[in-house]
Formats: sequence, structure tokens, C-alpha cells
Amino acid sequence: MSSSARTRTTSPSTPADAAAPLRGVSPVLEVPFTAAGEVDDRGFERVVRHVSRSGISGVMFPGFASEFHKLSEQERWRLCGILLDVVKRHGDDDQTVVVILAVQEHATKLAVDHARRLVEMGADAINLLPPSFLNPSVAAVRAHVCAVLEAVAPTPVVLQHAPHQTGTSLDASTIGEIARTHPNLRLVKVESTPPGALIAALRALDPPLPSIVGYAGVQLPDAFRRGAVGVQTGCSFVEIYVEIWRRFESGDLDGALELHRRLLPYISYWMSGVELIVAAEKLISVRRGLFADAHCRAPAHHLDAEEVAMVDRFLAEFAEFLPVVQV
Repeated sequence: MSSSARTRTTSPSTPADAAAPLRGVSPVLEVPFTAAGEVDDRGFERVVRHVSRSGISGVMFPGFASEFHKLSEQERWRLCGILLDVVKRHGDDDQTVVVILAVQEHATKLAVDHARRLVEMGADAINLLPPSFLNPSVAAVRAHVCAVLEAVAPTPVVLQHAPHQTGTSLDASTIGEIARTHPNLRLVKVESTPPGALIAALRALDPPLPSIVGYAGVQLPDAFRRGAVGVQTGCSFVEIYVEIWRRFESGDLDGALELHRRLLPYISYWMSGVELIVAAEKLISVRRGLFADAHCRAPAHHLDAEEVAMVDRFLAEFAEFLPVVQV
């Protein structure tokens, strides 16, 4: 990768500034398992080392791409510790990578306690997935979000808006009201389909609230045009997203769109199901040498022969961006 694809290297001076470097690409880390379904700690460490050297601005963990809902509480804490150890104590001196640790607990008390502990561990920012079980009211969701924001202030919080996966939704006006009273709400990760309208509405707030787009970057060009300041994706082929974003930011819009058009047939198919893209990304990582087994904990999607062939076609087409990894 050329040096021009590297992201900013200036460290945040205060906790409130920690979201600033998130312009760009901040992938969600995957969790490798052994063939027997146990967490592969050394494989996870290799993932962290590789991804943190790929020109990204930050990493998020755990998320849907991490199969967070299939991890025990003990596993989640251990993996967060490995991530922080690699990035904070063994990372590259010439590049700052912001660590965003996620809170997905449904109960407000548990979410508050979890968020506080993550900050104590060294998280630069918190990713907050609002509660979704049994259709909580908008008032209940808002109270939950505000409680976490208050508990970790001034640490920056990224609010994850994923109505397709969770059924929980807050409109731009409500999010803006929360941000005005809780200034550590610094970003919104928008995964609505399509995301553009909410991104534009958040940008039009007074003051504007920046957003990053998720959902594998399927709608990345539209999101960029509407003001998204970054993209959060999976991690197995993050170098492609880094190059797309570099082209956008450098003004090479045609080049960015051309590369995204090449990527789109693959990610649009894989994003037809979260379990599908998790399985595909794990196979990509195995093919690239990051870890040994593409196992996903059940219930999971099992790639059929054509889907495996699709992964191999993908790796052949984008070989210039996706070399075998040496970590």
C-alpha cells in the first residue's frame, strides 16, 4: 500500500477529541474460531496486528461482524484486552489507531456498567447499540442512550443506528436533541437502508452531527456525497475500502466510483445476510493467511460451492490490494 493511503497520525489531545480521527475507515474486527469452535486468541491477535497496519483510522469491537452475540462475557472481555494490548502497547509508532469498544447490553444498568468498565480499560470511544428486545418505546431507548452517555462523559460515543438488524430506530431530530444535551455523542453509525436521508438530516442539524456509514459500504458513494465522514466495514478486505476512501478524499471521484463498482456485486450479494458476509469474510481471511479455520459458531451460514468459488474470484480480481498477509 502506498504511503498516501495511510491515515492521520496525530494523537487526540483530550478524550473529547478522540472521535476526530474517525474520518476514513474503521473496520469491525472478526473473531476467528478453531475447528472445534473455541476462540483462536492468537488468530485474533494476528487480525488486530494486520488491520491496524492497513491505513485505517480506528477499529471497532465487537460488532455483528465479530459474532458478538455468540461470544461469552468472559470471551468478550479477554478479546477486548488482547485488542487494547496490541494497539496501545505494541502498535506502530507512526500511526494512531482509535479503539472503539462496543456496548450491546439491553438492560440500561448493565450497559452503563459495561461502558464504564470499557473506558477504564482504555477505550478511546464507545459504540452504543440501543436496546431492541421486546420493542422498547422511543422514550425508553432515549433514556438508555442518555444514561450511557452520562456514565462515560467526556469519552466520545458512536451511536449505532441499525434498524434493519434490530428494529430500533431514532429519527434525526431525537438524536440531535440527545447530542445537544450530551456533547460526547460525537458520531452516528448509519446502517439504515438506504442510509443517505438520515446522514443528510444529521448533517443539517444545528449543530451538525457527523455520521459514518456501515452495512459493508454498499451505499458508500451516496453516503459520501451526503456528508458521511467515514465508513465502518468488515476487516478481511479492508485495504479496498481504504483505497476507495483515499480516492474520494483526494478528489479522484471517478477512481473511487470505479473501484466501488467493481466491489459492489460481491458486497451486495454477501450483505443479503449478516451470517453470509461473516462466513465469506472469514474464508477470505483464511485464504489470506490470517488464521487457520473459517469456522462460524452455530447458528451460521455455510458457504456452498458456488459461494466459495465467488470468494476465490473476488481474491483473484482484487489481488493487487489483498496480498497474503505477513504478520
